[in-house]
Amino acid sequence: MPETTSAPVTAVPALPAPSAQAERLIELGVHRLAGLSAAELRAFAASAETAAAEAAADGGVLLAVHPDRAPASALAPLLRRDGKPGFVVSDMSDVDLFAPLDTVALPDAPLYLLTGVDRGDRMANWSPDEALPALTAEARTPLLVSEGIHWVLQQPAALERNHCFMTIGSRLRKANGALDTRTPALWISNGTGRDGRERRDAPKVGWCWAGNRHTWLGFASATDRRTA
Repeated sequence: MPETTSAPVTAVPALPAPSAQAERLIELGVHRLAGLSAAELRAFAASAETAAAEAAADGGVLLAVHPDRAPASALAPLLRRDGKPGFVVSDMSDVDLFAPLDTVALPDAPLYLLTGVDRGDRMANWSPDEALPALTAEARTPLLVSEGIHWVLQQPAALERNHCFMTIGSRLRKANGALDTRTPALWISNGTGRDGRERRDAPKVGWCWAGNRHTWLGFASATDRRTA
């Protein structure tokens, strides 16, 4: 395995309480996108308070909507940084076809919680192919691209220039059963190339090759997914 990075980073603040996360999603209209009422979302958040208290020392819990209800393509434009909306790169129009790996089990529910969410800064300069078995050995589960977006919606500080993250729990499977070598990631646009100068500093959903290393990308993961 490559050496872990020693670059200084800013600690990501703890997540807001589930009730505050629910209000944030309601403000953004995510409940309507998911076919849920505001009351349903608030009720789920209320039931999650105990789990949040138990996980307080580990940064709290992240409230997520199942990607079948709220796909990444619909969530990405809700991101904001310096007043600029998030976007999906033009050569990833199939982002919603990136499904959970066979080893990633999602709760069979429209809403669920993630515990122990971590940006994986220590794995910066690792490739996805190197990071996945290491996370598995640590009994951690890689985040899906939709979960990564949920995290930044609730805690924008999770996306820091030069310290962004990959979401390798989502992969696209080809017709022959092999995995597409693109791996999703969230970072901050430099406004170059097809992004356009007007998108400089905007939150960006893109991809990197599974075998490539990047010094500025960690690997976001969690300890568990659960219903409240």
